[in-house]
Amino acid sequence: MAGRSLILAIDQSTQGTKALLFDAEGNFVEKASRPHEQHVNEAGWVEHDAEEIMTNVLACSRDVCKKAGVEAGEVRAVGISNQRETCLAWDRERREPLARAIVWQCGRAKGICDEMSAREGVADRVAELSGMALSPYFSAAKLAWLLRNVDAVSAAAEGGTLALGTIDSWLVFKLSEEHAFATEPSNACRTQLLDIRTGAWSPELCDAFGVPMETLAEVKPSDSVFGHTTMGGLFAEPVPICGVLGDSQAALAAQSCLNPGDTKATYGTGSSVMMQTGSELKQSQSGLVSSIAWDFGGERSYVLEGNLNYTGATITWLKDQMGLIESPAEVEGIIAGANPADRAYFVPAFTGLGAPWWDTEATGLLTGVTRTTGRAEMVKACAESIPYQIADVLDALRADTGLEVGELRADGGVTANGYLMQFQADMAAADVVVSSLNELSAAGAGFVAGRSAGLFDHNVIYEKVERRAFKPQMSKADVAAKRDGWHLALKQATTR
Repeated sequence: MAGRSLILAIDQSTQGTKALLFDAEGNFVEKASRPHEQHVNEAGWVEHDAEEIMTNVLACSRDVCKKAGVEAGEVRAVGISNQRETCLAWDRERREPLARAIVWQCGRAKGICDEMSAREGVADRVAELSGMALSPYFSAAKLAWLLRNVDAVSAAAEGGTLALGTIDSWLVFKLSEEHAFATEPSNACRTQLLDIRTGAWSPELCDAFGVPMETLAEVKPSDSVFGHTTMGGLFAEPVPICGVLGDSQAALAAQSCLNPGDTKATYGTGSSVMMQTGSELKQSQSGLVSSIAWDFGGERSYVLEGNLNYTGATITWLKDQMGLIESPAEVEGIIAGANPADRAYFVPAFTGLGAPWWDTEATGLLTGVTRTTGRAEMVKACAESIPYQIADVLDALRADTGLEVGELRADGGVTANGYLMQFQADMAAADVVVSSLNELSAAGAGFVAGRSAGLFDHNVIYEKVERRAFKPQMSKADVAAKRDGWHLALKQATTR
């Protein structure tokens, strides 16, 4: 008889894959991770190899179980969180991808959205049904691009073997003994093909984008049993995959943001700033999007959300493309040596701007450069673009809901930077509460899977995580001056 009851939580994110183990008391046990290659061509198209991702999921699962000394039968449930909007096409008979996955950052489908916008009333109808402004950011236009431009995809559609889906549905399909073709609402709504009010695929939206509805996965509640897996022979007996959430919603669950007004920010490659609105669907007048938080046992919860394309990825750019830092861990120390009076601002519009601006033509901009601007000041300007962007989204959330965001629950790699978290508290005029566990998306998947498998009945993982708080300290006049400078830089970078 196995000695422990463990949950294996997979977080398949933009930069790589993590596998975490939690026990039935909510304690973090062990972690393993592996990066995958970012395929970016001269046009700026961003792609992932779906088979490499699948290989890494299995490898991470093997690695973490080995590190933790897991014995047969101890893993009782598997949960999955995943990068949203990234999508791919595969052949259901051959079980192989038909092209690389198109990453959420990729704007190649802009022309399709422009075509649709030119047709009277289409953009408004897409926004009304999906809860989201028509944009190449979401999966639908990407899937339409694959159908139009990849011969193997259109051929599989004609032959009746085509599967179109987000990363969660790909992993469930490949991992499950049943070859289950299923997704859940937090991911499905981000395709822009789901009717956000009914939680079902919309024939009207599918027709507008030219995506055959029969190529899409079954939409099941987020805490369903999606299938059973041995994780490529790692387990002697199949274990249920019984919790799936998009990474941002998984972090929301891990942060125990269950009541209307509860707000979190995930600092990943990009950032999701998300407010729980409960059973009430709220539609934004301020450039945000409505999404489904999750469906637990047939009960749907909604959120308002602002998505930012480049937050943590800006730090990666400083390291990999610019060579200004050797490691993200250096950033806080470099900023400490910067001239505090320097007036440089950086707008990270590498592939346009997301919420609340929605300008696909915007380009990156470094402005306010003077003779005092050197390496430290440039690093500081780039890093500060992260809390500036999130503060703008929080303002939009306040405007849309009338709720005062007094606390922002934060997670992700950037939260290790104490300077940026204090700057965030100042710019946002809110307490920033940082979780000691960076892998909140995996923790959310673990919470849902553990509850679904009957290992616990509430969020014991949240109860075990330590937190530290940053409170606003800067004067209102200084905050206003800094944000005015940021908004001037934004105006220079945008086309609207």
